Amino acid sequence: MEAVYLLCSIIYTSVTSSFLSLFLLFRSLLRAFTTVSSSSSSSSSSSAPPPLDEEKEEAVAMYEGSVWHERRHPVHHSFRYPVRYVLIDLDRAKPETLLNHFSADQARKITATTGPVFLLTIPTSVGYEQNPLSVYYCYDLEGSIQCLKKCIAEVTNTPWGERVSFIFNPDSDLVAKPLHVSPFMDMLGNWKMKANAPGDHLFLAISVQHPDYGDYFTASLTAKRVSSTSDGAIFFWLMPQKVAVWIYWQALKLWWKNVLFVQHPRYYNPKYREEASMRNRKLQCCQALGKGENSCAQFEGRYSACLDSINSRDRWCVWRDAQWPWS
Repeated sequence: MEAVYLLCSIIYTSVTSSFLSLFLLFRSLLRAFTTVSSSSSSSSSSSAPPPLDEEKEEAVAMYEGSVWHERRHPVHHSFRYPVRYVLIDLDRAKPETLLNHFSADQARKITATTGPVFLLTIPTSVGYEQNPLSVYYCYDLEGSIQCLKKCIAEVTNTPWGERVSFIFNPDSDLVAKPLHVSPFMDMLGNWKMKANAPGDHLFLAISVQHPDYGDYFTASLTAKRVSSTSDGAIFFWLMPQKVAVWIYWQALKLWWKNVLFVQHPRYYNPKYREEASMRNRKLQCCQALGKGENSCAQFEGRYSACLDSINSRDRWCVWRDAQWPWS
């Protein structure tokens, strides 16, 4: 049944994206013609350049870079593909920009921060959204200085369309794996995450620490800021679609290499989300005690006290069920 849903989704997306791409081309040509006509008519009356749109320049930044994946078990498999992201100042964002995302106030409440909030994401292009990972950068105000305090990761799995959002410390953090992100990985292990404060360059790294395979998988995003004077619709044209194609293509390669298919845990363990949440709390205690995940439970008194004292906000994690066509 899932294969049928996937096929219907691919057909629907292809038809919709093709039609909206033609509309985008027509709109771009019309805008270019209008701009040329306007420039010609106004050149004789004024030689002054048009004012810069400073509000837009500060509210949205465009980034261009690449995503790198490397797997070292059970076979070696690595690949890199180009990506384009937008960094949005959520305090200045238009309401339609926040579709399927948190607002700045919501993100501040979740992370208990006081400063600005920026969202790194791949915007919808010609009717299609594909965001394996979006990140909220939440700053604190320390006098007149803004310091990156917390991040919220927003991970969506393909092809199921489920989403998990959780807090992590950008300096370096360990998070118990909360989502079945790949049909070629089980639910065991932790995600080690690290991110910098986005400026002219941004960096984000995630590695999987597995109890049996060790540090066997790494993914990273590196990007640099580019001029945001171009048309965003053109800049991000078919970006989500390309990401989806790359994901399915690499999955096909793993299947061809005889990597075993791992069934979604919802079919054999309906409580996997609750278990992931508890593992996440235990993992925080282990880090606080300076012990490994498998050895910290022996410190029974301190371990139990740590579990009781955990601030639920520090390990806040919420799931969103699948959207169409998987719902």
